[in-house]
Amino acid sequence: MIETANTMYIKMKRINSAKTITIASLLLASCAPEQHHYDAAGTFEAVETIVSTEANGAIKELNVVEGQHLHAGQAVGYVDSTQLHLQKRQLQSQIAAMLSKRPDIRAQVAALQEQLRQAIREQQRIAGLVKADAATRKQLDDADAQVAIIKKQIAAQQSSLGITTASITQEASPLEIQIAQLEDRLAKSRIVNPVEGTVLVKYAEVNEVAATGKPLYKIADLSTIILRAYVTAPQFARLKLNQPVTVLVDGADGGYREYEGLVEWISDKAEFTPKTIQTKDEREHLVYATKIRVKNDGLLKIGMYGEVRFDEGR
Repeated sequence: MIETANTMYIKMKRINSAKTITIASLLLASCAPEQHHYDAAGTFEAVETIVSTEANGAIKELNVVEGQHLHAGQAVGYVDSTQLHLQKRQLQSQIAAMLSKRPDIRAQVAALQEQLRQAIREQQRIAGLVKADAATRKQLDDADAQVAIIKKQIAAQQSSLGITTASITQEASPLEIQIAQLEDRLAKSRIVNPVEGTVLVKYAEVNEVAATGKPLYKIADLSTIILRAYVTAPQFARLKLNQPVTVLVDGADGGYREYEGLVEWISDKAEFTPKTIQTKDEREHLVYATKIRVKNDGLLKIGMYGEVRFDEGR
């Protein structure tokens, strides 16, 4: 009887152990995460623009802060342009002094114009006398000749003065071009933001000396963001531009946030899978890069990991 009791005790212990293992297995199975399906994966990026100076000099103002939203065409600062302003004023003074030497054509021919009026009156008077037989034909011819001579003198004087005026104006033309060049450099001394977006990185500060091409800050439009994902050859064959897809991003609660995406670019060249990207197939297989544009609700960041699910039939 003792052996029978021991045998029964051992059997019951084995049964309880088996039940415990079975329950634990069921609990583990119920707690295991559901298999998540996706077709491709990648990281988010944006079109970044590095804004640089177009002038040389000390930065006098730069109203840019990282994270700040800027509008296209917004003035954000300027580079010292004192010397450029002084050069412009000097050229303007030279042009004014040069143009002041142009002759006053109207004043210089005024005396001849008066002589012409007198000669015409004399011509008309003699013509009247000839009709009354009080003057000879020769006197009228002399009066006509005098009028013609004065007209030619006026024309010659105007031509000469016009040539002098044109010559002086042409001499001033290169100076005016230099002023236009200075105005262009002055305009480039102003720092104007070229695109709408958010400042990502600031590279320079006020009072630093800038040279042409020196980076000031980096900006990107984050209202929409791009997911660069990689697809395999079979996926590439059925993927097309402007195809709607679903983009999945890790959520704060451990789940996934879904976004609507649109395929805007598909590479036509295959490449090896990047080491930081995992695809459904083997890593050594060739894949194709794609760009998927997603409307950003403010939670998507550059460098964030994302997954793509190709919605068949959409």
